[in-house]
Amino acid sequence: ALRQTRFFSRSGLTRHLGLLYRTVQPTIVLFLLVLALTGCLSEEIPTEKETTLVRVGEEAPHFTVGMLDDTAITLSDLQGNVVLLTFFSTWCPTCRKQMQQMQTQIVDRFADRKFRFLPINRGETQQTVQEFCRELGIAFSVGLDPDMSIYSLYATRYVPRNFIISPNGKILLSETDYDATIQRLLIEQIEQALQTTE
Repeated sequence: ALRQTRFFSRSGLTRHLGLLYRTVQPTIVLFLLVLALTGCLSEEIPTEKETTLVRVGEEAPHFTVGMLDDTAITLSDLQGNVVLLTFFSTWCPTCRKQMQQMQTQIVDRFADRKFRFLPINRGETQQTVQEFCRELGIAFSVGLDPDMSIYSLYATRYVPRNFIISPNGKILLSETDYDATIQRLLIEQIEQALQTTE
């Protein structure tokens, strides 16, 4: 009888330990996640400023980008125009939102003026970008930067990235993310830059 009682006692202990492990493990994971999000771990998430490689007033880094339509654009060839340079990724919900709004909010608004919109996809294949543009009904031309060699001239991480470049090739504005406030800021800065050149 004693032997049987001891057996059940061990079995019960095993069940309790298993339950405790299953309960505590998610708690530990959640705790570590909270620490990471609040910057309490040793490696904090870098800020926008820390990851931006070019500053307002500096010359925009030179590049030539292959476009989805098999043409190529060299940034210096766009001098004389105000340029909105946007880096995006197809998997990024905010990028998707921005790219859906660019035709009506930016491209059409500044048509027939000295303005060029130059969106460049960061780190993805031509097929992926083609499918993305087809799905969203994007009509404007899109650049491809599969190895991120162009992106790495401007930043180390985060999309979307928006840079407004003056007609003489200087950075006028640098913004990360996209929302209604940033959209208004882009429009205002483009309009202001155009008024000084037209």
